[in-house]
Amino acid sequence: MKRTHLPLNALRVFDAAARHLSFTRAADELAVTPAAVGQQIRALEDVLGVVLFRRTSRGLELTGEAEAGLDPLREGFLRFEEAVQAMQAGQSSHAFALAVPREFYAQWLAPRLASFRAANPQVRFQLVAEEDADFTEANLDAAVRLVEGPDDLEGVELSPARRVTVAAPGAPAGWITWPGCPEPEGEGEAADVLLQVGNAGQALSSALAGLGRTTLPLPLVEEALAAGRLEALGPPAESRRAYWLVAPRPQWRQAKVRALVVHLVTPAATI
Repeated sequence: MKRTHLPLNALRVFDAAARHLSFTRAADELAVTPAAVGQQIRALEDVLGVVLFRRTSRGLELTGEAEAGLDPLREGFLRFEEAVQAMQAGQSSHAFALAVPREFYAQWLAPRLASFRAANPQVRFQLVAEEDADFTEANLDAAVRLVEGPDDLEGVELSPARRVTVAAPGAPAGWITWPGCPEPEGEGEAADVLLQVGNAGQALSSALAGLGRTTLPLPLVEEALAAGRLEALGPPAESRRAYWLVAPRPQWRQAKVRALVVHLVTPAATI
């Protein structure tokens, strides 16, 4: 018999009925009706081609065929339980593999991971700089991405979708552009592109160095704005994209990922 065709539910019903020697008490244990137990036993007998129970004046009795298979069956169920516990132990382990953009990690995520680890000293992190890394190939638990939404993944928005145009004090009026930056606005010198870079992190470093103005997600510049290293050239504006923590559904269901999500989205627990 192929493993994929094992009638596991019927075998579980058989185990309960054999322990109680009663379809009624087995039904109570399994939260089903006695009729459902009887149906499962008859179906199992049909699959196996043997009779498992006899009705006598004293009640139900196991047949010799049933007794012959009962101990190996129970040992198998114990092994199933051990397998489930092993898998759950892996899910509840304290090692996280995360793919995070460097600039978002430095400006927003790092202090929050520090506070999470302060509350959970056993936690260990492995960080991948490429946020678009394949979950399977990189064996990731979750990733942070600057996107409009989670698409076909599970996800939670870590910060509001807002952007702001910034420059260092005294920086030239020209623009630093990057692939996620809106088209520069203005005329003449104000619309000049002084520097083209490959990502938000390079744009942030360039702005801090005084090379020009750029538009960045608000979480990347809040600290520099508060410290006076950058100036906002207008109020924050709504953006189509935000930083999302995303993962495929199996990873999202892990207890450790759920705990991290709660920590990151709870304001009182972030830093």
